[in-house]
Amino acid sequence: MTNIAILGFGVVGGGVAKLITDNYKEVLRLGGDEINIKYILDLRDFPDSPFADKVVHSFDVIAEDPEVDTVIEVMGGSHPAYEYTIRALEAGKNVITSNKEVVANFGDEFLNIAEKKNVSYRFEASVGGGIPVISPMISCVGQNKISEVRGILNGTTNYILTKMFTFGDSFEESLKDAQEKGFAERNPDADILGTDACRKIAILGALATGNLIPTDKIHTEGITKIRGEDVEASAKVGLKIKLLGRCIISDKGVQIMVAPFMLRDSEALSTVSGVYNAIEVVGEPIKSAMFYGPGAGAGPTASAVVGDLMQIMQSGTKCAKPVMNKTDEHLLPFSDFESQSYIAVKGGCENCVKGAFGEVQFIDADGEIAFITAKMSEAKTEEALKALSDKGIEIKSRIRLL
Repeated sequence: MTNIAILGFGVVGGGVAKLITDNYKEVLRLGGDEINIKYILDLRDFPDSPFADKVVHSFDVIAEDPEVDTVIEVMGGSHPAYEYTIRALEAGKNVITSNKEVVANFGDEFLNIAEKKNVSYRFEASVGGGIPVISPMISCVGQNKISEVRGILNGTTNYILTKMFTFGDSFEESLKDAQEKGFAERNPDADILGTDACRKIAILGALATGNLIPTDKIHTEGITKIRGEDVEASAKVGLKIKLLGRCIISDKGVQIMVAPFMLRDSEALSTVSGVYNAIEVVGEPIKSAMFYGPGAGAGPTASAVVGDLMQIMQSGTKCAKPVMNKTDEHLLPFSDFESQSYIAVKGGCENCVKGAFGEVQFIDADGEIAFITAKMSEAKTEEALKALSDKGIEIKSRIRLL
């Protein structure tokens, strides 16, 4: 019998317990062993829950019980998730998590301890919810020469942008609708400021390169500055706006970022709408592979967590493991990143724009001058924008193109 402990009995923790119970025959068939939910750690009691007798309030009970084989951490946040994970691994217990924050901050440390203790640390649910992408990147596409991992990594922001494009709603209206439907938290900052996507691209980048770049070194922008005018302008030239996480790998080093990008219809990611996520892996000889599905929610996330549990039960420590070293040694300056840009300004004239940027593609816009630049580095683009600002021209918007 495999004894497990679940840390946190919120949406995901409850989903994990429900999936194991409701799909017990399937889980038993795949895992090859009976599963017993021995403990559920939470600050609260759940007297009306069928799992009420499993609830404990001290992690010591779990850490000190030698019968607990695997700890499932679905608490969120870095602390006390970090401390509990360390104690569990040191005690010789496998750990599974859906917590992208703790993986992005400490994944390298956890994997090192797991290796020394001959146990598993798995985190499929930390990126993309129910989308199987972590295991395929380790086992199926890792042998390719990967040139980029990019994706729509946050369902909340994708829903908001879809609403803005489909119905012409403002950012504020779209955010309110997402909150009313339960797609956005009351405090949505982690989503709309790009923090959530930053943690996920850090994890994906580490799988592709072996280097876990600290999140405070990753250039991160959200979607709060995207206006209805930008949506209208992009639609006129057949582009869609998506918040992307990108890790670009070359012989020179790594460029990693989170920012809104305008995508052409020919880009596979441009078709991903609503609360769905998608991750695209580009390389040789694979060319391009995309992983698509629901990026959050109790069911999808629980599916990924229990999938990790099945892997441990089937293969133990023999299953493929990633290698992560926390370093920004190969990180290239963001000022070197090159792309085309959509820019909207107020005041000035087309000749002023050409004087700063050279030849551009102008877009018809009411009361503004909107245009798409040639491919330029961040440093050169900022220099040109400053030249316009110095002439009293107001910069209204700037969005890069994929």
